[in-house]
Amino acid sequence: MALVPQKIDGSPDSVVTRWSAKANAGELLCLEFELPRFWQKLPATDRLCAIYEKQGNGALHFIVCESKGLTDIAGLKSLSDLAEHSGAEVFGTDLAVALQPVHIPKPWGEEIWFTGMEDRGVASAGHADKATPLPWVLATLPSALCNFHLRDLMLLKILAPRPDDVFGDLYFELHEEKREVYVVTSVDNRAWPDGIGAIRFGFDPACREKYKTDQAFRSAFRQAVADYESVRREIDLLLDRKIAEGQANDREALLKELPRQVLELELELRGKMNSFTALMPLKTGDVVKVPTYTPHALQHGVRTIEFQTPVYERLIVAFAQKVLTQDHWDTESAVAKMHLDTPPQAVSECLRDSDGVKIERIVDFDDFEVHRYLLEAGAELELPSPEEYAVLIVIQGRLPLGACGLGPEQAVLLPNTHPPLPIVNESSETAAGQLIFLVGYPVKAVAQ
Repeated sequence: MALVPQKIDGSPDSVVTRWSAKANAGELLCLEFELPRFWQKLPATDRLCAIYEKQGNGALHFIVCESKGLTDIAGLKSLSDLAEHSGAEVFGTDLAVALQPVHIPKPWGEEIWFTGMEDRGVASAGHADKATPLPWVLATLPSALCNFHLRDLMLLKILAPRPDDVFGDLYFELHEEKREVYVVTSVDNRAWPDGIGAIRFGFDPACREKYKTDQAFRSAFRQAVADYESVRREIDLLLDRKIAEGQANDREALLKELPRQVLELELELRGKMNSFTALMPLKTGDVVKVPTYTPHALQHGVRTIEFQTPVYERLIVAFAQKVLTQDHWDTESAVAKMHLDTPPQAVSECLRDSDGVKIERIVDFDDFEVHRYLLEAGAELELPSPEEYAVLIVIQGRLPLGACGLGPEQAVLLPNTHPPLPIVNESSETAAGQLIFLVGYPVKAVAQ
């Protein structure tokens, strides 16, 4: 029987569920549907075509692409033939979804998004040239892949600051809603020869003691930031003029051409502003739980994996470069709302430490938590099926999954229909052969 696309309105999920309940192994279903680009500010719609195949074990495998991308398919009788014909990746309810990141340039370095979906970039799923936009894949079967969390998927990314002092420091900012946790994966020895980096985190208790009241401290800090912002904007204006005049678009190089007294004043006022804040030392393996309303700024050369709620909001307190994403700082609002007392970092909870396997709950937020898994050489465990979905990323070693396995900074999404995953650390080495990976779970999907 010829494969004829069936045009539907809305999500294909219910149509696929009804078809799957009656279909036999090897049967195909072809659907055309529209997916609104919910990740963009401007309205737009993708017209997609998905082809599903019932497997012998009851699982569903599928491909998805733009409707115009599937042509001359009437004579093709299997999903593997269709995938080869269209150059598409095969996804499935019993398969891990490989995550292909999108790199987002920043003034301080870059962010590497594995699950990000917004105007600035969209992560992909699949491998190499077969990679497909992640929202297309999840929208093709949202109940089985992410339990309908398509629009609020946990955000997994890497923060990769440059090693240069100041130029590699992130914004000093706070969040009102977003919860995030950093896991330090490396500290650049060009920036920190002793291997101890830092994050600017909250405020210096000794500095606070100089002021009679918290309001006086806030007022003094606000004024210090305002003084610094004044010289910062003067420098940015001078650099903008040089670039507009046709000089090189290298702001760092052009800094050397600015009047010395301006640069000296910037250094002085930045030091005064920073004297109000505290630096928390960081080394490889450290975990930082970032509370709401606590100003923070990861420092140069400290590379981290970050899990966070997908809420794109922040208040910028200050920044030692030109802010490119907005034309203002949020100092007044941030200073009024910021917490002055920084709560101590919670100690990771050990869930298991036996037979060469250590499992820690490194953060427990209201909407998600993250576990860190450490397997010695030869150790093994079974990762349970997630209740909703799970996002997994390797830090060290090789995790046996798929044809090639996962190496450091490679990630997958595990659907809620994924079977329990046996994991063996096949390394024959000792300390250097340790397998370390992180798994983020929505709160209802906590592994026991």
